Amino acid sequence: MIKITLIGSGNVSQHLINAFAKNSAIELIEVYSRTKKEISPLLDSNKIVTNLALLKEADLYIIAVSDDAISMVSEQLPFKNKLVAHTSGTASLQSINLKNRSGVFYPLQTFTKNKEVDFKVIPLCLEAENNTDYLVLETVAKSISDAVYPINSEQRKALHVAAVFVNNFTNHLYQIGQEICEEHQVSFDILKPLIAETANKINTLSPIDAQTGPAKRNDITTIESHLSYLSNENQKKIYTLLTKSIQNNGKKL
Repeated sequence: MIKITLIGSGNVSQHLINAFAKNSAIELIEVYSRTKKEISPLLDSNKIVTNLALLKEADLYIIAVSDDAISMVSEQLPFKNKLVAHTSGTASLQSINLKNRSGVFYPLQTFTKNKEVDFKVIPLCLEAENNTDYLVLETVAKSISDAVYPINSEQRKALHVAAVFVNNFTNHLYQIGQEICEEHQVSFDILKPLIAETANKINTLSPIDAQTGPAKRNDITTIESHLSYLSNENQKKIYTLLTKSIQNNGKKL
């Protein structure tokens, strides 16, 4: 049984707590949090520690904090030559202080507080300095997920940038669509089946083959009509930029 300590109490840590709690192959020794209040509903209070100096012995320490805090937290760890992994999509292996062995345990998913997720389908991207440590990360990852990938730092950065496009930017476009609907007293719910079908299509089609709409058809009349209709200058700029990107798709510059 692999003994794990989690460091951090944010969304990623809370979801990992739930995933590890259901797992008989690993033992969650404790979780570090600056205060007990944030995670006290998730596990016994005697497993919550608020002082890094009091961390118990474990086989793997997973740092689930903001990217900017990884180096500082890893520097404060009171031990040496232990396997310490972070959960960041962009931070390098070198973000972990050199006194310990470094790794990456990156779940590629958007996490929302109090919204349960199925870890079995969440891709876990792993990286380690040596094969022995990688096998430890892989054992832990495969105990909670069926989608485990060896991903180096450069590949992880590419995935994270791509994830911003398909998740964060897409969600922002949903927000714009909702604002347009609300401005004209139309229910945003009417668009939800379209959103679901658009997302579902990429399970069987490549994004380029699934693309539809006036930009794809080069329907200039409709495009100009939409731009004339939009009164928000920011929305116009986004519409124009995305339209040009779709029109230029596949063309050599």
